[in-house]
Amino acid sequence: MNHLDGTTQEALQALSHCALTCHSMALVHCLEMGGAHTHPPHLRLMLDCASVCTTTAELAGHKSQFHTQMAALCAVICETCAEACAALGDMEDCVAACQRCAAHCRTLARAAHAEALDKGASHAPS
Repeated sequence: MNHLDGTTQEALQALSHCALTCHSMALVHCLEMGGAHTHPPHLRLMLDCASVCTTTAELAGHKSQFHTQMAALCAVICETCAEACAALGDMEDCVAACQRCAAHCRTLARAAHAEALDKGASHAPS
């Protein structure tokens, strides 16, 4: 029996893929490319993206009360990372992983918010 809905399961897969992609591209691809790929703000952004994806997956995986807010933040960071990687070029895998992850995180954040609103409406006074 699976305790997570399909939306959450898909988000977890996107989060894991994005975390691994950003981490490995930062520490392998970018370091080997040199130049602007190795500027500290860019490397920090990629490592931040990997870290926030991992944390978001952990919180969503155990249905933390904070997973919605974390998913919303993760979406912003993934979008920022995708834009930065697209601007540098030769980082299509990272751009695609970040864009996909951002979309899943936005969906995850909205789905949990809609669920909370539904629960609140069912408890409204008559």
